[in-house]
Amino acid sequence: MSCNGLVQFKNMAVHITLPESRKKSAVPDAPKHLVTPGDVITTDTGYMRGHGTYMDDDKLKASLAGVVERVNKLICVQPLKTRYNGEIGDVVVGRVTEVGQRRWRVDVNSRLDAVLMLSAVNLPGGELRRRSAEDELMMREYLQEGDLISAEVQAIFHDGALSLHTRSLKYGKLSQGVMVQVSPSLVKRRKTHFHNLPCGASVILGNNGYVWVSPTINDEKTESSGGYEQDLEPVPSTDREVIARLRNCILALATHKLMLYDTSVLYAYEASRQHQVKDLLQPDIAEKVADDTRQRLQMESG
Repeated sequence: MSCNGLVQFKNMAVHITLPESRKKSAVPDAPKHLVTPGDVITTDTGYMRGHGTYMDDDKLKASLAGVVERVNKLICVQPLKTRYNGEIGDVVVGRVTEVGQRRWRVDVNSRLDAVLMLSAVNLPGGELRRRSAEDELMMREYLQEGDLISAEVQAIFHDGALSLHTRSLKYGKLSQGVMVQVSPSLVKRRKTHFHNLPCGASVILGNNGYVWVSPTINDEKTESSGGYEQDLEPVPSTDREVIARLRNCILALATHKLMLYDTSVLYAYEASRQHQVKDLLQPDIAEKVADDTRQRLQMESG
């Protein structure tokens, strides 16, 4: 009996493992979705090698960690964490790093510093005329090293560097507020990235991952100054508390990989009202705020 029982057990084991082996071999060449360096993406030689992949022994492997994307027969790997790759029309927040000849260099969280030409900015007061030698001498009066600006991507050079412009009066020098750095992939592309939130603060969600939180922007004052004068009046404590709360909410959403746009930021702010501003820095409370925001967004979309 014991012998027969052993044979039955072995047969049972074989019976269990056979379907698994068949299941694995049914789609051996299906591209994986999430890969790490060295992982085999596919053994099908009919696919073309794209960015983030290489061929080894007739196998297409990943050269970086990321998500596999397939367009027809082209396979590439999009990295999970990367620098900002700009597109024309993107709204960015950046910091001036250098004042050069008829141009400024701006850090926009990209591989290379972006370029803001003197001819691509509004003159004070929005005056429209050709830029002269006097304007070039006055460049540091407009923008100097360390200044934060909002701008739009106008063009992309051959080496991947971005060309910016601030011709619209909604762009220009940023004055009082807080800048938060998040992953560029978490900023949702929307029709507008300038938001005056009902909680009493303004948010600029830069496509490059730089988010600017400030007191509510007065459009009339901005238009009259041409976007270069900084309002250095003391900010009331109530406004500072709102800005600090928004900043911590944005960090909580980014930590838990939620997309950032006006609705998600506002929902996170409302979910955080029951907590003190400093308590939002605690991981468990930040996770609760992010979960509440996620559930509310899912209920809204469902």
